[in-house]
Amino acid sequence: MERLGGMMGRCLVALLEGLLVTTLLLPFPAVGDEPVVIGTASTTGVYHITGRAICRLLEAPCEARPSAGSAANLEAVRNGSVPIALAQSDLQYYAVEGIEGFAEAGQDTSLRALFSVHSEPFTLVVRRDSNIQSLDDLPGHSVNIGNPGSGQRGTMQKVMDAKGWTPGDFSPANQLPADQQSLELCHGRIEAMVYTVGHPNPSIEQAIRLCDAALIDVKGPEIDALVNEAPYYSYATIPEGLYRDDFPGVETFGVRATLVASENTDPDMVYRVVAAVFDNFEDFRAFHPAFSVLTPEQMIHEGLSAPLHEGALRYYMERGWAEEESDEEEETEQQEEAQQEE
Repeated sequence: MERLGGMMGRCLVALLEGLLVTTLLLPFPAVGDEPVVIGTASTTGVYHITGRAICRLLEAPCEARPSAGSAANLEAVRNGSVPIALAQSDLQYYAVEGIEGFAEAGQDTSLRALFSVHSEPFTLVVRRDSNIQSLDDLPGHSVNIGNPGSGQRGTMQKVMDAKGWTPGDFSPANQLPADQQSLELCHGRIEAMVYTVGHPNPSIEQAIRLCDAALIDVKGPEIDALVNEAPYYSYATIPEGLYRDDFPGVETFGVRATLVASENTDPDMVYRVVAAVFDNFEDFRAFHPAFSVLTPEQMIHEGLSAPLHEGALRYYMERGWAEEESDEEEETEQQEEAQQEE
């Protein structure tokens, strides 16, 4: 029995030694293998579709996480709650400069850009029985101006400022999130809603289909001034026939959706995300009609206020789409900054 016990003991020791050697030979989990989380917005919007499309192309652990919108996403990137997120080009600019809704937090010098995506027209949707025929008709009506922290609220605030309006000019001003406003419009609880979003959009399609809602032009001298003064705004058109055969074209303005990250976000993670999109570009464009007109050239230049993330820049340099900033250019920028400080 003692001999048997000794043999079993030696076998157990040999087994444990073998397991230890095997364990030591296994690679440690790579930091770059951590799941990718992309902050999006309402599940009814194109931001969430964009996040899901990127995750599909990555073929790796990835989550398209719904959120309250652009401002909330930019705050989450700043505080490290999410590594990558989508945000409107205007709010990206505000965060970089530390102005508007980011004045208290100050400049986000760690914010980095990956690329821009689709254009997002500022869209005014109204009930046909509201007698709202133009943007100027909104005061005195029940209007959903968007929930705090959302891109639609940010753009609506700029429109309100340009027109000299306050929330008190509406009866009342609602703050519903994007995924609730269409049904509230159809139920008659609001007469108008605004949405800064890519088209076609299922929430707007729902309002048109269920309660024959109409889309109204957003134009005038105040809108012209906004477009001319802001580098992140441009005129936009929602094409006729998009939602129905009798759907008229709509003239408005808008921003671009952009993908951003913190400079602290793992460069390899950013590289993989960028590569997933541009290595499979035709597949990406097929995910939504708003993507069909995209080109790599516009995506890496338009709507970007923050510097490119090093992971994105590495990919663009490999493709010959970008060049590393030269030492001479860096020295010139440093001299200009020093002169400004003086």
